[in-house]
Amino acid sequence: MMTKFLFSNCTLVDAVHYKTQPNMHLLVENNLIKQISRDVIDVDNATIIDLHNKILMPGLIDAHVHVTASAFDLANDYIPVSEVTIQTERFLQNMLQRGFTTIRDAGGADIGLYDAIESDLIAGPRLFYCGKALSQTGGHGDFRKANIGGDSYRCPCSASNISRIADGITEVRKAVRDEVRKGATHIKIMGSGGVASPTDRITNLQYSREEIAAIVEEATNAGIYVMAHAYSPQAIIRCVELGVRTIEHGNLLNEESAKVMSSKGAYLVPTLVIYDALKNLGKQNGISPESMAKVDIVKNQGLAAIKIAREYGIKIGFGTDLLGVVGQLLESQEFTIRSQVESALQILESATAVNADIINQKDKLGVIKEGAFADLLVVNKNPLDDITTLTHPEKYLELVMKNGVIYKNKLF
Repeated sequence: MMTKFLFSNCTLVDAVHYKTQPNMHLLVENNLIKQISRDVIDVDNATIIDLHNKILMPGLIDAHVHVTASAFDLANDYIPVSEVTIQTERFLQNMLQRGFTTIRDAGGADIGLYDAIESDLIAGPRLFYCGKALSQTGGHGDFRKANIGGDSYRCPCSASNISRIADGITEVRKAVRDEVRKGATHIKIMGSGGVASPTDRITNLQYSREEIAAIVEEATNAGIYVMAHAYSPQAIIRCVELGVRTIEHGNLLNEESAKVMSSKGAYLVPTLVIYDALKNLGKQNGISPESMAKVDIVKNQGLAAIKIAREYGIKIGFGTDLLGVVGQLLESQEFTIRSQVESALQILESATAVNADIINQKDKLGVIKEGAFADLLVVNKNPLDDITTLTHPEKYLELVMKNGVIYKNKLF
């Protein structure tokens, strides 16, 4: 049975048209935007929602999440799989209620979560996932402490673990093929050291050029792309030169690495809120002293990296990378942090149109357009006037529609 919603007298806002469009009418049929008009739309059997010129905008996209990360400490081995699953459902529900109608998971999610969302078994955003991120032994995805001996293909952590260990050309090819077999829409690699991993340095280069090239080749053969955790300019340059499409975090980006990213058309996905969360909440939530010592190395450089990326015309996405029950609550704070160096339009574009490009959904998501998916938000304050409107969904967000279905409604 066809469902129809007619949004009348609405003010359309997105980052593609670059301007506010008042007194508009928009028809949703099933899961698509069917018609947009300045004139009244005459349609039968539609639920009419008169917005009285409130803002109607695209659903938000978070391009770097870990929905199975139930604890700040990714090296945990104490959380039962059943508890992780229940907590993941809560995370997904809360993201949708904050207006994020699409997410890209950067390690941990799987086909089971995807199927549960698609069948509406649980209420959550559209899910694009990589499965387990690929890490070399001793890399950012290897959470074993230095005193743990022996070989382990998988880190001995609970289901919140985000990664798998693969070394050498043969192993990395097999790992990519395995994640593709399990439905991955992209592949994640650890291209440098990181904060959460106990035995590497931020400046470490991880994976050889030959291994990265093999990973990119396998992903390309499967029709998908590679995202890379990378902080240092050296890590960014080698990943991008070898065909990696998106650089995650990139806090230590400089002009040299920005030039390479710009020339290759690579995307940057900053995740600034995670560093505030780690700095303020990490110690009391189990983050090791070794990891806490690395937070300051990258925390204060994130905003500068965004400014450099803007100067070189790099397309910038929007991510959060938050961990744990407490951390996940801070997702919307990313808008406020980024407002220190970017305009409201730039940030909105990152969280909608650019992220839609990243996940290969241009003109389908992140835009108000006929034929696009009906992922829509109603807010009572224009985010182009004040982007921190999106930081406070409990105050300003009145309706969330994903795929033509209403999941949050304060209007009627």
